[in-house]
Amino acid sequence: MPHKLLLIDDPKGNLDPLLSWKSSLCWQQTTWDSFLPEQLHHYAAHLVVAVATSQFDRAMRFFQWLREHPMSTPLLAVVSSEAQPDLLRTALEISDDFILLPVHIEEWRHRLTRLLGAEGEDIESVRNRLNEQMGLAQIVGNDSAFLPTVKRIPLIAAADAPVLVTGETGTGKELCARAIHHLSKRRNFPFIPVACGAIPDHLFENELFGHSRGAFTDAAGDQKGLAAIAEAGTLFLDDIDALSLAAQAKLLRFLEDHSYKPLGAERFVRANVKVISATNHDLESAVRDGSFRSDLYFRLNVLQLHLPPLRERCGDISVLAHHFLKSLCASTNGQQKSFSPSALYKLQGYDWPGNVRELFNVIQRAIVFSDGTQILPSHLSIPLSAGKPPMPEASFREGRSKVIEAYERKYVGELLARCNGNITRAARQAGKDRRALGRLVKKLNINPRTVQPLGDF
Repeated sequence: MPHKLLLIDDPKGNLDPLLSWKSSLCWQQTTWDSFLPEQLHHYAAHLVVAVATSQFDRAMRFFQWLREHPMSTPLLAVVSSEAQPDLLRTALEISDDFILLPVHIEEWRHRLTRLLGAEGEDIESVRNRLNEQMGLAQIVGNDSAFLPTVKRIPLIAAADAPVLVTGETGTGKELCARAIHHLSKRRNFPFIPVACGAIPDHLFENELFGHSRGAFTDAAGDQKGLAAIAEAGTLFLDDIDALSLAAQAKLLRFLEDHSYKPLGAERFVRANVKVISATNHDLESAVRDGSFRSDLYFRLNVLQLHLPPLRERCGDISVLAHHFLKSLCASTNGQQKSFSPSALYKLQGYDWPGNVRELFNVIQRAIVFSDGTQILPSHLSIPLSAGKPPMPEASFREGRSKVIEAYERKYVGELLARCNGNITRAARQAGKDRRALGRLVKKLNINPRTVQPLGDF
């Protein structure tokens, strides 16, 4: 299904040359004269692009209307640098992203890609498969830092090799492990999670491989281990870094040929399981300092899936927050609530050290402690200093200069990153004279050599 975009246009917007950028996008155009905010839901758009280049009053009224009627659809504001400071400030607070005119094609592509997600049709098919086979609505997000992870899940699921899932605590490692299982040929067999950090060292072998009757004093009968319970399915070893060196040696022996001997048994047993392990630590560093076996690391790290922290996929904070709010309200049979724009602003300004899990907990608490139908900043239990500071009052000239400088710094930085710091290539992509771009880079004090390269969109 192509993405549907609603363009609320302005006579001086001049965006027509940009609307043909991607054939998979379906544009619906209207003007401020005929647009009624109350009918916004009739458009069923995946993204709203509001152009405020001359009819500032109408755009301002729309942004103010959104304060009282927040929508889950992302909003991209295209604003003239000649707009009044109040409009610029409101556009910054209300919209998910904004662009100052004139709009360059590279910037246009970047903003749409970030708000809609790269290769929307492909990622939509991935989501459909996840939802169809598991109902996995929890995998939510379309930030460009997260999309490659989602796209790799079906590819990893198709292989039977060991998988190592890495990422900070709260990023959803077990969720992705379950997605891999439910997209694999093993989906009709057990998914067995093992909390490696919760198993005492002297019990690890018995928990994983089981025992035979008489193996020790209290062994009154045979007992299956987790490897046997997971037969034909998936064994998920969470917090793999917590295993002692002795437990690592026993696990390595099992991974070499998928055979094991229950305690007290006379014969080895073969296990047909897919092994997925997870860690929130740097295993390479653990290998270097001797706390994790290098041979086990290479056995586990055949296929790797890295989950970025939430602070690196900021575009998904609002998406996840709305998703959690909707699902939590529905699960408690309570009234549906919404976020005030200032509450979303506060959420997007926080670093989220606990990642997606912390965001979920914050939304859950906000639902409990909010009396009305709207979540306000006071209901969000995150540090007050964590949210983005309010935009300072300034004169028109000062406000415009600050917004333009912020735009130039972000645009030039991302442009150079895509061009690996090559100013000539960057100037060609931006349609600027090389010397003019060089002067701008020098003015912004950006060192092209230190810019981190980005992948293609």
